Amino acid sequence: MLMLDDLILTQGTFQLQANLAIGPGITAVIGPSGGGKSTLLGAIAGFVTPTSGSVLWGRHDLTQQRPGDRPVTMLFQDNNLFPHLTIAQNVGLALAPRLRLTSEQKVRVSDALALVGLVGLGDRKPRALSGGQQGRAALARTLLADRPLVLLDEAFAALGPALRAEMFGLVRERLAGQGHTVVVVTHDPQDAIAFADHVILVADNRAAPPQETAALFANPPDSLRRYLGI
Repeated sequence: MLMLDDLILTQGTFQLQANLAIGPGITAVIGPSGGGKSTLLGAIAGFVTPTSGSVLWGRHDLTQQRPGDRPVTMLFQDNNLFPHLTIAQNVGLALAPRLRLTSEQKVRVSDALALVGLVGLGDRKPRALSGGQQGRAALARTLLADRPLVLLDEAFAALGPALRAEMFGLVRERLAGQGHTVVVVTHDPQDAIAFADHVILVADNRAAPPQETAALFANPPDSLRRYLGI
């Protein structure tokens, strides 16, 4: 269970408050642009230092831990692929940061690439792949990292509807379905409706506690109505 305990995040004149808990499954984070969605994920990952409050994972206080020491994998829209490494090497970083992979680890990399539909492309550099293929490679690395808390910051926003649905399907099957906690920032409410178990609405300087997706959209609060334009 991820808990944000009386968390206050401040960036310049902007402030965001959060006091909530997130369990396993897929939780979408939605709200107007500039409302603090990415800032919230940054605090969970350790890239944004809270003004006050705590980030807790079970009984462990993560607030002062460095990003690399947290049980977190974060995937951004730009995929974070290193251009000088091959796709297989980029994916292999999840298993061996110095890329000294064993034979067994190389097989795992190949299996992960096959899972996301990149068979035979492991020797290519990121620039030789389409944006959608790069997104698949980044997801393969996330799957291999196998950390219990996965943060997706509009990771599939550049993909078309069919490919985006396929990627979310893999996230549900291979991450949420295996007991991981997945938090997804999305600008598309339809993604939340289609794939999220719960939704956090970030608006008016507050991240609201997660609500069951169908119930939230069936009876949206005023801030959600404004965001949806209804």
